[in-house]
Amino acid sequence: MKLLLLSNSTNPGEPFLDWAKHLIKDFLGEKTVNAVFIPYAAVTFSYDEFESKVESRFAELGHHVVGIHHYPDPVKAIENAEIIVVGGGNTWRLVQQLHSKGLMEPMCKKVLAGTPYIGWSAGSNIACPTLRTTNDMPIINPIHFETLNLIPFQINPHYLDAHPEGFGGETREMRINEFIEINPEVYVVGLRESTGLKLENNQLNLFGNKTARIFKKGENPVELKDSDDFSFLLKSVRQ
Repeated sequence: MKLLLLSNSTNPGEPFLDWAKHLIKDFLGEKTVNAVFIPYAAVTFSYDEFESKVESRFAELGHHVVGIHHYPDPVKAIENAEIIVVGGGNTWRLVQQLHSKGLMEPMCKKVLAGTPYIGWSAGSNIACPTLRTTNDMPIINPIHFETLNLIPFQINPHYLDAHPEGFGGETREMRINEFIEINPEVYVVGLRESTGLKLENNQLNLFGNKTARIFKKGENPVELKDSDDFSFLLKSVRQ
């Protein structure tokens, strides 16, 4: 498999996907590819708007995307895809649409067969076994919580350490601790902004200038940097 899983698309004050553009370019290589883009996580803006934004960035890198909503047969579009790109937004909406359109299984088969996959935020969430470590409000019934199950661990994108003064609610770490209490065999990777994971040639690597925080029931959270070994996550128990 070839996976590029980004925590986020845009940093404050920067253009769309600017921080990740060189990573995407290196991941895709020099030969022009035409990706099938899945915009289903968009809720407050149109699929066409989302497609246009992603196409603008990918064209700058010498590649192109076409939104899956333009294809009369979405399943066939996935089966014929050179690469699959899944944008961020609301994970619940994304998962609901993929299940209702019968795309989860074809996408999984296609990526397992070697088709490169790029996702950010919600698009990274769905590479996991389930959506249950998303930060998003459940605005719609997703039909099933199960997702692509391309990796055996969970990702929490946009991971934050902050506990603002005067804030009485649960921190992100507290929420993840609730998850691992119920799911003691599952690792969760807190993926901070401007970081991501790349899986290629059975090697899992972190990139970006921040560490990732790793959670598992019964173990103290650990901070791993880009030079550390992440291979243990690929050997973890699938849900």
